[in-house]
Amino acid sequence: MIDLEKLLDIAKKASLAAGSEIIKIYKSDDFSFESKADDSPLTRADKAAHNKIVSLLEKTGIPILSEEGRNIPFNERSKWEYFWMVDPLDGTKEFIKRNGEFTVNIALIHKGSPILGVVHPPVLRTLYWGLKDKGAFKKTNGNVHKLKVSNRSLNDEGLKVVASRSHMSDQTQEFVDSLKAPEVVSKGSSLKFLLVASGEADVYPRFGPTMEWDTAAAHAIVSEAGGTVVKEDETTPLSYNKDNLLNPSFIVLPFQ
Repeated sequence: MIDLEKLLDIAKKASLAAGSEIIKIYKSDDFSFESKADDSPLTRADKAAHNKIVSLLEKTGIPILSEEGRNIPFNERSKWEYFWMVDPLDGTKEFIKRNGEFTVNIALIHKGSPILGVVHPPVLRTLYWGLKDKGAFKKTNGNVHKLKVSNRSLNDEGLKVVASRSHMSDQTQEFVDSLKAPEVVSKGSSLKFLLVASGEADVYPRFGPTMEWDTAAAHAIVSEAGGTVVKEDETTPLSYNKDNLLNPSFIVLPFQ
């Protein structure tokens, strides 16, 4: 029998350890950035975080699918009942801008669904997690708070919508325009999901490309906070370990 509480503890430790590796590079004196340089701070941070996470997760004996090791054939990974899905550094633009809004994402997937998720924004010194049927939580400054979605309806007035203020796609704009007097809020990386999970925002429409490792960990947290992540039809759950690891468009909603 798989011990999810023990696996959650390992995932937390792995995310914090990876965050420490990232911070060393993020705060280093040589933070000059060249997007095509193989030894850029971003590349070094990605690899250092990946190596730290893998060194801890591989002890569980559960397969690992990471952005840094994405080329595992579908005919191999389709046989996995459980596996770890990892994004060692989510939020490339935020890392380069040095605004702190990037995260370490670790999820446990079971038969296509995320049942455990840990998200750690190292600059913010915060840890978020969710575990199936156990709830979702945020730990900051040693204090743990339970997360709960707003439970508002899309018909309500004044919904807070997570979207980019600077370059909103036409489809996102159409979605926002369909709401009653919405307010747009912005955040980087998987923190967009966590605004909904914590009730700080109400809905996050994403009509653009993301990969499964971008969303899996935060998806688990949203689900345990009482929300849901569905395709743009607003009913079909987002699923994982597809042949193509590219996500379809989706919406994070504050209800189930």
